[in-house]
Amino acid sequence: MKMRNNLRILHTESSCGWGGQEIRILNEAAGFIARGHQVELVCSPDSEIASAAERLNIPVHKLPIEKKTLSALRAMRKWLSNNQFRFDLINTHSSTDSWLCALANLTLSASLPIVRTRHVSTPVNSSFTTKWLYRSATKHIVTTGERLRQQLAKQNGFVLKRMTSIPTGVDFKVFHPLEKSECRHKLGISDVGQFTIGIVATLRSWKGHTDLFDALAIINGGIPWQLVVVGDGPYEETLHKKVTSLNLEGQIKFVGRQSNVAEWLNTFDLFCLPSYGEEGVPQSIMQAMSCGVPVISTPIGSISEAVLDGETGILVPARDTARLADALYKLMNDDGLRERMGQASLKYARQTFDMNVMLDKMEHAFYQALVGVKNDE
Repeated sequence: MKMRNNLRILHTESSCGWGGQEIRILNEAAGFIARGHQVELVCSPDSEIASAAERLNIPVHKLPIEKKTLSALRAMRKWLSNNQFRFDLINTHSSTDSWLCALANLTLSASLPIVRTRHVSTPVNSSFTTKWLYRSATKHIVTTGERLRQQLAKQNGFVLKRMTSIPTGVDFKVFHPLEKSECRHKLGISDVGQFTIGIVATLRSWKGHTDLFDALAIINGGIPWQLVVVGDGPYEETLHKKVTSLNLEGQIKFVGRQSNVAEWLNTFDLFCLPSYGEEGVPQSIMQAMSCGVPVISTPIGSISEAVLDGETGILVPARDTARLADALYKLMNDDGLRERMGQASLKYARQTFDMNVMLDKMEHAFYQALVGVKNDE
């Protein structure tokens, strides 16, 4: 169901980092603005999302909300008090901004309904205060995968009717198959006798880069390969040291954060993201699939809702470098299987990850929050 009238949405994000969560917020905001809705963002002045929002002409308000402190609560409360009648609802995204908005709401003359988007599968504790935050202070919960939704219902007793699974949308105008050799030539990636594997992720420990390096070291010496690492982050120095310790300097190329991710994805023969931390559905996996690239990953979070094991790619147990090496070797040495999985990935992505589907479902979730759903199950 679509809202008949334009919505006035306030997004809040306390995180100062950068990753799929921040990218989804911005893409969703831009998509809603394009549909005629009013969308604004409150975030920390030191956050990367603040400068990115300004570049996209998304109205942004900078408040010191990166920590759960009394001063942060006062700042949020004062801002909401002065602006509460300009919005229909608040969409929070991280723990800190969710708490600040919920507590500030208690003191407002007209509290705003809160929709909480859960982007990762980190367990939610069962304390009395957390139950209040999710069951009373929050009107609706959005998860980025169905497995996350079911997890909250099973582990925390949250009512399924008050939660909606909405996978992150992909812009197919940007992410689609391109001529591989042309992309490789443009980006300086060797196109002669080299099997190209790629990983696109913020350089954090739990994204599994070191596991991928170890797995490639196991199969090294067979088919010539190169690994392209797209992204930056706090784990970069550690990863460079790991490459040196494995004597793989000539085969692993770090290219940093890139704005033209679609072109980089189209240089890959195979995409691999062996995450072992808390995930929803990583956007890079959906983007790779939208470019027709087969994927190797792990069944963490809701990844298995995107990577259909044996069909669009291969899933291996997290932290199992031997199984990861086997999967890499299998796809590197079977052109036909790789081609079939790449085509299946493309077809499934187009059926499942359309940006407009995400926006339609988010509109419906916001509508549910505004009209209210009886929590009487």
